[in-house]
Amino acid sequence: MDENSKPRSVLDSLGEEIVRIVTPVSICMLLVVILVSVLNNDSDSSGPSFTSIATVAYSESSSDSNWDKLKGALLNALVFVVVVTAVTFLLVLLFYFRCTKFLKYYMGFSSFLVLGFMGGEICLFLIGKFRIPIDCVTFALSLFNFTVVGVLAVFMSKTAIIITQGYLVVIGVLVAYWFTLLPEWTTWVLLVAMSLYDLAAVLLPGGPLRLLVELAISRDEDIPALVYEARPIINPDSVQRGAVVQRRVWRERRDNDIGSDENLDSRSNLNSTVYSSLESSTGLESLPSIGERNAVDVEDGVDMEDGQVSSSDSELAAPLIQHRINVRMNLQEGSSDDFALEGIGLGSSGAIKLGLGDFIFYSVLVARAAMYDFMTVYACYLAIIAGLGITLMLLAFYQKALPALPVSVLLGVLFYLLTRLLLETFVVQCSINLLMF
Repeated sequence: MDENSKPRSVLDSLGEEIVRIVTPVSICMLLVVILVSVLNNDSDSSGPSFTSIATVAYSESSSDSNWDKLKGALLNALVFVVVVTAVTFLLVLLFYFRCTKFLKYYMGFSSFLVLGFMGGEICLFLIGKFRIPIDCVTFALSLFNFTVVGVLAVFMSKTAIIITQGYLVVIGVLVAYWFTLLPEWTTWVLLVAMSLYDLAAVLLPGGPLRLLVELAISRDEDIPALVYEARPIINPDSVQRGAVVQRRVWRERRDNDIGSDENLDSRSNLNSTVYSSLESSTGLESLPSIGERNAVDVEDGVDMEDGQVSSSDSELAAPLIQHRINVRMNLQEGSSDDFALEGIGLGSSGAIKLGLGDFIFYSVLVARAAMYDFMTVYACYLAIIAGLGITLMLLAFYQKALPALPVSVLLGVLFYLLTRLLLETFVVQCSINLLMF
């Protein structure tokens, strides 16, 4: 790279970074809205319904008053958040005792259940809705193959990254659709409660997600989870003229041999890839302990002054963090600030990571709005995308742990209320008086 060339600003590729994570989120929300519009539009049909932890404390009825519905929804949300918190602490405990393989197999089994049972039941609803002629043997074999390939693509083997991304979006769509079957008041209160939980779990010193990520960083290990990775932005200015940039290894495997090429390629990262659980709904590649990784980084061809990997390696520094790596390298060993804690963000590989829980709750919010009117869908969608962009920009400037749910969900709920209570009334009156067509 030319020594006289100017360093790239953190905003140079921010738009493209946002697009690469907004696109799958938008696709997930669109598919859930389509499913809700197709399957939940017949009031006289025995539509799909289910009982879950979110409705175990209170079952909403149309005859209940609004105050009773609010109290019941608060109770349901409290129970759900308590269960999620307990499960996350259990995840921390299992990870502390190095039950990583058990967690990996459990997440794979959970993905199998989601794709096989939830996906299969939704397929049956669609087959019945559109009267698709198919025999049970063909349906069972197709569903089994689809499910097995999905589990292998997400957890068990290396596949094309677009296949892994596609299956992650499908899992998010399936889970989000089942969440839309919850009662209306419970759904809205649950969305707000999960946003506040996400904020506390990531930012508070004793938060379960913070503890989980600190433990993972101290061990330089990965946490098996459902996390979406967008392709990184490759800065051509950081590659020397004539150098060959290899394709990035997207899913590093710690259990490979030390001398293998893939292991050497994965060791060229400044950060150790750290995944959050599905309940955490956020993910970030976090910086390891400074004292443990300085020597390895220098030997693997990392330019500490620029925060970039040399062109002989297959990974380049992320534009959003390349100007801040040298600051972190000067921190004292053992300091509590040595860790870039969990939240939506980038690692040195340049991959934006967003927990699948964010996909789910974004889609639930938009789908619930679609049950009322499509005008509210547009408003909620714009609010969610704006909140996600704000979160990414805050990450670019502050480089701190940032949960992805609070800004987007709170903006979405606010826009839903404003659209339903104010904008819709205004538009209807304009149409009635022929001021707007």
